[in-house]
Amino acid sequence: MTSDRNLANDPAEEERQSPPPRRDLSDPRAMRALTHPVRLALLEALSLEGPLTATQAGELIGEPPNTCSFHFRQLAKYGFVEEAGPAPGRSRPWRLVSPRMHYTDLHDDPATAVAARELDAMMRARYLARLDAFYTTRSSLPREWQEVTGGSQATLYLTPAELRQVDEEIMTILDRYSDRITDSERRPEGSAPTEFLMFAYPFRQPGT
Repeated sequence: MTSDRNLANDPAEEERQSPPPRRDLSDPRAMRALTHPVRLALLEALSLEGPLTATQAGELIGEPPNTCSFHFRQLAKYGFVEEAGPAPGRSRPWRLVSPRMHYTDLHDDPATAVAARELDAMMRARYLARLDAFYTTRSSLPREWQEVTGGSQATLYLTPAELRQVDEEIMTILDRYSDRITDSERRPEGSAPTEFLMFAYPFRQPGT
């Protein structure tokens, strides 16, 4: 005799489906520590591949192992990564502490606001450079990927409260798939790491 489990009401399954915890960055020292292209590349590699040694990470991002080891230690100092446990030989694997982060430049402390703006500028430049690289090679992708990738644009008249609601609703949709970052077994065959960029801004002064 067998019994069916309703996964929708299974606490373990609900926990796996819920978005991973988010780290809110407010320490300017941590923000400045993160504002480095190698460190951002290392965090991305851990996010996509899981725990990595400095040697493994170096092969993925094109940096020497000693460079990766140094930057892993700096990331660990500010709580972005941690040791993943013992490994054969002298290798030391590292893993992400949290795959999701949030920060803002709206701070009363000028040093914190500046650190957040500098981090945001580097992240934005990284995203847009990758977007340009995608369009350069888009024609080499399989047809089914070419048909569903690219950009969308909309102009809306919104209040700040409505814009916040739109942002939250879109992120709720994207969060349905966030467990695949931390659990590679949940990635369906044929899936690929897919980046979504969303920018919202008034292109005229409000009220004009």
